[in-house]
Amino acid sequence: MSVKETARRQYIATVDRAATQLDGIETPSEGWIASLRKALGMSGAGLARRMGVTRAAIHQAERNETEGAITLNQMEKLASALGGRFVYAIVPDDKVEDIIRAQARRKAEKLVKRASGHMALENQSLSAEHSKQEIDRLTLELMRTTPPGFWEDN
Repeated sequence: MSVKETARRQYIATVDRAATQLDGIETPSEGWIASLRKALGMSGAGLARRMGVTRAAIHQAERNETEGAITLNQMEKLASALGGRFVYAIVPDDKVEDIIRAQARRKAEKLVKRASGHMALENQSLSAEHSKQEIDRLTLELMRTTPPGFWEDN
């Protein structure tokens, strides 16, 4: 196995593990800042004093979080002031390998369909069984090689 493939497998394991650990965790409707602050019994003014900012700045930060307009840096500072840590992650809806397989299958189906169309013009089209076998073979090949353009849907 190549170094590149080993590194890729490590990335896949990291992302899949994070997805499993974070599965089912949803952002509270009023956001994490307000939720943790209230869980601690801390007022907005109290958090403002801890951070050396105004109460209005805390109110704005809480609103920005719920609107998706807060920066990662602000979240880190607020988490620290609340005695926590900010965790940032992008996790896939499915296992990474399943996402890759689905994309490879879409690509394989398009390639086989296009080739079958050309072959049909010459009365050499593949049977349904041969088409399915070729799609399966090509799917595995595309998963292994992920060639340039793999993630483009054209």
